[in-house]
Amino acid sequence: MHGAPRVPSRHFAHPTPRAVTPLDLSSDVALVALCLLTANLLMGLLLSMHYNPWKHWPHRRFNYFRLHNWTAYVALTLAVLHAVLLLAVKTPAFRVIDLIYPIGGPKQPWINTIGAAALYVLMIVVVTSYYRLEIGRDRWKLLHFLTYVTAALFFVHGLFTDPTLKDHPVDYLDGEKVLIEVCALLVLAAGLYRLRWAIKRRAAKHAVRSAAQTA
Repeated sequence: MHGAPRVPSRHFAHPTPRAVTPLDLSSDVALVALCLLTANLLMGLLLSMHYNPWKHWPHRRFNYFRLHNWTAYVALTLAVLHAVLLLAVKTPAFRVIDLIYPIGGPKQPWINTIGAAALYVLMIVVVTSYYRLEIGRDRWKLLHFLTYVTAALFFVHGLFTDPTLKDHPVDYLDGEKVLIEVCALLVLAAGLYRLRWAIKRRAAKHAVRSAAQTA
């Protein structure tokens, strides 16, 4: 008595997973860099408001100024790696000059130019921060405001770039784009809170000074 016919095993075979490409790695590295930059900005805003982690959450003593610096160093390294990985993409083929001066690049020249500008400004911020003592606090503080320019450029570049380099329209509900949008909203909200804090602090100082003069 014959049994049921055997179904060829190929019908049960699992689909072969797609290999990770240099373009995939470049996109993932960029997202990590963006998250680190967001964390760096948030820590910087806390530092500017004299946040004390011992008195407030997490109620521990740790050097979050050093953490703030290292997130910047790693974010810069990953941002450079994000660009360098494009050299390994076969189609379209990027040249070194396309990374340095993307306006003549094979794909998305304008949005990549914004990304390159973001990288250059980030380099200025990181290098001047490293040499802040030699530069002088007032001059360094003025240059450090470029951090907000860097963030804005990175968010615009990340939001409007097609990670597949196929000129697809932007899907604002795509997971990667939502992550960028959340990071941008966090920085915007924290920046507005910092501005409100500065205005209230200045008003309080002015009130104390006025009271001292009339006493």
